[in-house]
Amino acid sequence: MTQPTWDAVDAYFSEQLVGHDPALEAAEAAADAAGLPHIAVAPNQGKLLHLLALTQGARRILEVGTLGGYSAIWLARALPADGTLITLEIDPKHAEVARGNLAHAGLDKVAEVRLGRAADSLAALVQDGTEPFDLVFIDADKPSNPEYFRRALELTRPGSLIIVDNVVRGGAIADADSTDPAVIGTRALHDLIAAEPRVTATSVQTVGSKGYDGFTLARVQG
Repeated sequence: MTQPTWDAVDAYFSEQLVGHDPALEAAEAAADAAGLPHIAVAPNQGKLLHLLALTQGARRILEVGTLGGYSAIWLARALPADGTLITLEIDPKHAEVARGNLAHAGLDKVAEVRLGRAADSLAALVQDGTEPFDLVFIDADKPSNPEYFRRALELTRPGSLIIVDNVVRGGAIADADSTDPAVIGTRALHDLIAAEPRVTATSVQTVGSKGYDGFTLARVQG
């Protein structure tokens, strides 16, 4: 199988199961116009996040890494009217685009973009004793994955779901001798998860319009 095949399959499923969505398409267009990198989740992957949040019955969602707000729209749409999504972004330009996209999607009342280093924002949430989150989506700088996961454990409860994106790294995750900081950080993340009795987890390889990658799912047990 080749990348064009993966692209075609993603396009087929997106057309069949996601369809035309003006708010999401506007979010993509705004991100493109602002020159943001093309690293947002694909439509079918965004809908997977949406379905996982619905399955969780999530009332509070935390996202680490906002970009243009595309995945935040998918997640926020799964919330009840009194739900909350907090998404963390370090880049002021990205945060501005995301706020505009969330407002255009009618989600600015339930979704909040917090600007700053994710590590600092997460520490502040812990210090403030914020109510636990039902779902955490981690999709930011990969060398910091272990720190983000540790904080996610402090900010969740038994039954919460933690999702970490981009963990396969095109297969490089299997290379114990890699000098790539993203691979080193993601391998350290999985060492941490493997030794953590409070979670049960698995990782799934994926192919598609975003190439060869995958994600890790971890359920907090106690």
